[in-house]
Amino acid sequence: MSASQLPPYIGSGLSFPLQVDANGNIALVGGVDDVEKSIRVVLSTAPGERPMRPQFGCRIWELLFEPINDNTMGLMEGAVEEALSRWEPRIEVTDVVVDPTDQSTGSVQITISYRLRDSNDERNLVHPFYLIPGEGGEGEETP
Repeated sequence: MSASQLPPYIGSGLSFPLQVDANGNIALVGGVDDVEKSIRVVLSTAPGERPMRPQFGCRIWELLFEPINDNTMGLMEGAVEEALSRWEPRIEVTDVVVDPTDQSTGSVQITISYRLRDSNDERNLVHPFYLIPGEGGEGEETP
């Protein structure tokens, strides 16, 4: 589906991070790129981080110091689904998979499968997230 065929509700917004275009104006993104940027903004924001909108964001940041195990991965999946359902009305989340890619660095990959509402355009987005490994947890060395 080309950008000209996208429904008007997809819209456009500011580029994130903020950039300047070739004409010296603030760069805008539109269509599917705007949706993807919005998803990344929701996931990158901790609730309480924005004073004028304290509920905005994703609770995965509450799990930053948790051990990398099945329970934490399940809590992360739920937090991502909840946040995107609440803050990104242009999509319907069909699946969220959290995969620990490197436990020594605390790296996890969040794969989000979603459908653009009213167009049924299915898409995927992979978002990296880094948990801070705790001390003395499962599979970790203690001093």
